[in-house]
Amino acid sequence: MTIEPWGQMPDGQLVHRLHLSGGGITAHVLTLGAIVQDLRLDGVAYPLVLGAGQLAPYLGPMRYFGATVGRFANRIAGGRFTLNGVTHDLSRNTPGGHCLHGGTRGASDRIWAIEDHAPDRATLSLTLPDGDMGFPGRMEVVLQVALAEGAISFDYSATTDADTPCSLSHHGYFVLDDSGSIAEHRLRVAAERYLPVDASTLPTGEIAPVADTPFDFRSPRSLSGVALDHNFCLTGKRVPLRPVAWLDSPRSGLAMQVATTESGLQVYTANHLPEQGVTDHKGRPYARHAGIALEAQAWPDAPNRPDFPDATLRVGETYRHVTRYSFHRL
Repeated sequence: MTIEPWGQMPDGQLVHRLHLSGGGITAHVLTLGAIVQDLRLDGVAYPLVLGAGQLAPYLGPMRYFGATVGRFANRIAGGRFTLNGVTHDLSRNTPGGHCLHGGTRGASDRIWAIEDHAPDRATLSLTLPDGDMGFPGRMEVVLQVALAEGAISFDYSATTDADTPCSLSHHGYFVLDDSGSIAEHRLRVAAERYLPVDASTLPTGEIAPVADTPFDFRSPRSLSGVALDHNFCLTGKRVPLRPVAWLDSPRSGLAMQVATTESGLQVYTANHLPEQGVTDHKGRPYARHAGIALEAQAWPDAPNRPDFPDATLRVGETYRHVTRYSFHRL
């Protein structure tokens, strides 16, 4: 493994890039946001994730590309929740005044410390102070990124000194061929239900069956013409690691399996690209549907929804979340 300087933040902090390789796969990981900047499978000439070739886009429109988001991934309605009888006002960073991915300066915007590293793995850590972005509790986060047998895995743990919402997620955009679009990809998700959303992409509160709807991906379906930014309800609580989603490209013959411990999977098909400043490793703009995010996480707005699986990390507990993306040929 190698570590190299890769840029400088506006406040002068250095961003480093870690080069990991093992199990037939290579990854470049930034200390900014624990971003997976590049991911390659041996024998495949193109990257399997959307990423930029320089730091600047990650400080702007690509801030979530390949990053770890949190301390609460996805949206919290109105930037506010009540826990243990106390109402907390959060950083609001979306139209409509909601809190997205931990606020204006979430885990994706911070420099993570390198705790340990080896050729095929690295351990990073981050401290989110009490009151940060309005959230209670000093939260200590540890992430191990590891490569093995054609897979990249993300193993998160966290503790807190005050009860707090906690949902960390890898926000990579995946693509399995070199067409510049996921239109020819096929997706399967092992979910019987999903969360309908309103105009702000917030859950309406309904937990709806996927049967007889455009959200039924229980059998593989083409992503041509599909626009998703929805949570698929996998389970009612965190469970042992198990496969939950499958993606493949008949064009390239590559396939990916997603396994996770988490109760939800947010599927986002990059509906809002192209966007100014969103460019690939060679500086070329990404087109609409250039990749797909498969974000294992707690259900969105869970802190305000007592009927959703509980996403509270309590004092004395340890949050533990594992997600693995495995690649193979059809």
